[in-house]
Amino acid sequence: MSRFPMPALTRRAFVASAAAGAASVMLPLLQQPGANAAAVREVRLRAAPGRVPLVPEPYGVTPAWCYNGAVPGPEIRVRQGDRLRVEVENGLAEETTVHWHGVRVPNAMDGVPHLTQAPIGVGERFVYEFDAVDAGTFWYHPHQRSFEQVGRGLYGPLIIEEHEPVRVDRDVIWVLDDWRLTKSAQISDDFGNMHDVHHNGRVGNTVTINGRTPDSFAVSKGERIRLRLVNAANARIFGLDFAGHKPIVVALDGQPVTPHAPDGGQVVLGPAMRADLIVDMTGEPGSRASVVDRFYEGLEYRLVDLAYANAPLRERAPDWPITLPDNPLPEPELENASRNEVVFNGGMMGEMIAAEMGAKIGPGAPGGMMGGMHSMMSSSSAWFINGVAADAGSHVMKPMLTLARDKSHVIAMTNATAWHHPMHLHGHSFRVISRNGQPTPHRECQDTVLVSPREKVEIAFVADNPGDWMFHCHVLEHQAGGMMGIIRVA
Repeated sequence: MSRFPMPALTRRAFVASAAAGAASVMLPLLQQPGANAAAVREVRLRAAPGRVPLVPEPYGVTPAWCYNGAVPGPEIRVRQGDRLRVEVENGLAEETTVHWHGVRVPNAMDGVPHLTQAPIGVGERFVYEFDAVDAGTFWYHPHQRSFEQVGRGLYGPLIIEEHEPVRVDRDVIWVLDDWRLTKSAQISDDFGNMHDVHHNGRVGNTVTINGRTPDSFAVSKGERIRLRLVNAANARIFGLDFAGHKPIVVALDGQPVTPHAPDGGQVVLGPAMRADLIVDMTGEPGSRASVVDRFYEGLEYRLVDLAYANAPLRERAPDWPITLPDNPLPEPELENASRNEVVFNGGMMGEMIAAEMGAKIGPGAPGGMMGGMHSMMSSSSAWFINGVAADAGSHVMKPMLTLARDKSHVIAMTNATAWHHPMHLHGHSFRVISRNGQPTPHRECQDTVLVSPREKVEIAFVADNPGDWMFHCHVLEHQAGGMMGIIRVA
């Protein structure tokens, strides 16, 4: 049954999926000639308009923005320790960049316009080059007007393989995204509208896996799959229920964690976040099991069915080791760490929440609660970090924090707003050490942490990568509305 909406751009309509073959869930590997011959891998990416079959017939193809003519862009897969050289050509009618999300790159390679590089002009090229230091699941996307460029399809997966990967039957990537489509399967042009900016961002009405709306994903009883999930959506948060299967989380944002079942049985991914799962296929031959997104209460929908082959691969899944080797991350020393407080304000209902929590209210809300709301709704500045809304258009941003290089630091983040914020720090991975004062059970290393309304989250890391680094909400409309700043490591 088709779940492509007709057309309904309301929250109750953002459900997804339509009939497509299981093969469309698999991403093709970007082929590299002489893969074992050299440590330097060269890739060419061209950002340009294209046409892609997001939804099945009778809707036809959808105009989108693509890397190498596809959405997602090509899977780039290298080995840990390789050097990656990527030549990016800009075939768009506007400037662009490429950010290597979660990869600890040198500052000049981070892809932030007017901060780490000049934007790539129309018809121009830029070469990114860096070492693949950490193994894991990463992705790439523009940082220039990302609320529209990512929203039109510019993104792709970057996989850095371990020297000795864990043994599985298949290594599979699902790049998750949602799209705001009209009833003729065109991308709605209402990017950056004030309602999205002041609320929970651009939530779409059609969800895709690897650029398609698949009905099923083919599996076999007894099969073990390493499933790499990437949330490339502007704003949608996924909470995936695997219908009686018991996925085990082995990595978050590319960094290994102690293998564990997801909290509450749901794999929750905010925008830009990733998770590596080990999923054993325990269903009976010929059966189907639905993977359901349950994050938004009352708005649950079937994402895709696990469709079992008629013959099993084996009677039960193998008992192979699943613990991933650690990456070379420095461990923060909490007893010697500096402490830094960060408060998020703004958005619709922001003054009410801030007042309840006793948190500082940003300067965009003068004249009382109602006056502040009217002022914010007529302004592009909707969100504040420590009372300051960033103005990316000015290209002049002073550091919000300056951290001593090679020292340990704790950042305590308080979300005094009514909305979730996936907070992303460039150039580093950090440990999530507490939530609302309670130590986290897995002390996971991440580069993007989802902070719930009224929640306080503490992260800790060693600031070992020098430069000016972006720190921002990865709900891309929140970033555009001011929720970003610069953390200087010097």
